[in-house]
Amino acid sequence: MTGAPAREGRHQVILCADDYAMGAGISEAILELAGRERLSATSAIVTLDRWPEDARRLRAVRDRIAVGLHINLTFGAPLGPMPSVAPDGRLPSLRTLLTLALSRRVHGDEIAAEVTRQLARFETELGFAPDHVDGHQHVHALPRVRDGVLAALAAYFPDRLPLVRNPADDPSKVFARNSAVGKSLLIALLSFGFGRAAHALGFIINTSFAGVSSFDHRKSYTRELTAALSATTERHLIMCHPGHVDGTLREIDPILARRGDEYDAIARYAALPSLLWRPERQTDGPPVDWKRV
Repeated sequence: MTGAPAREGRHQVILCADDYAMGAGISEAILELAGRERLSATSAIVTLDRWPEDARRLRAVRDRIAVGLHINLTFGAPLGPMPSVAPDGRLPSLRTLLTLALSRRVHGDEIAAEVTRQLARFETELGFAPDHVDGHQHVHALPRVRDGVLAALAAYFPDRLPLVRNPADDPSKVFARNSAVGKSLLIALLSFGFGRAAHALGFIINTSFAGVSSFDHRKSYTRELTAALSATTERHLIMCHPGHVDGTLREIDPILARRGDEYDAIARYAALPSLLWRPERQTDGPPVDWKRV
């Protein structure tokens, strides 16, 4: 069975915690929330040195959450040579990558090769392919970058099994939620056409998307989560970024202060477990069949 059945009259949502294995505090928080049935999924960064250790712990909760790859092209170092994107061996900032993409200086073959390396490292450490694929800072859906991403995914998954995240949502739903509207619309603009391209290749995509945040520590994340849980569709995906404060990330994680707020809200949101889709399988069970979700 692929997941818990939805309650009649209500769409269950897919709540996905991004950035697993980015830092010890982030991984620990995600594992704790998964154990309490307060997440549907997590997406893992596999390019950092800590990935093998964190992968071992992640295998133990695969019976409770879907486990996916968080393609990383903007943090740390790539797994292999990327002469146009990372000529000095360090991945660029999102702003720099976007500039390269919009000026057509990103090479699809180079992106495809790095995505394939990250897919392989995911599967080598976990022993199974990802249930879903998305991107750190939504890089997988950027113009030009997406060409290499989709080429790599099409080659790696001939049966088109994973869900591929579409980070764009219908503007009417964005306005209805009234949360980080400007940022949500900008992401939708940069992602325009990505969902259609992924679907044309046979991939399953989410039918609506929420969880975009300004990461303003002064604003209530509980209100943001409540907004994200509204205006849903049949396969509604919400991203979140919970974590415990991790001193090793203090200098490099711009949303570190906000992660604790997200963790606390998700842990305490009373109705959340009844609203979430979760997989039903053993830890060594099959990939999620997203056509049934």
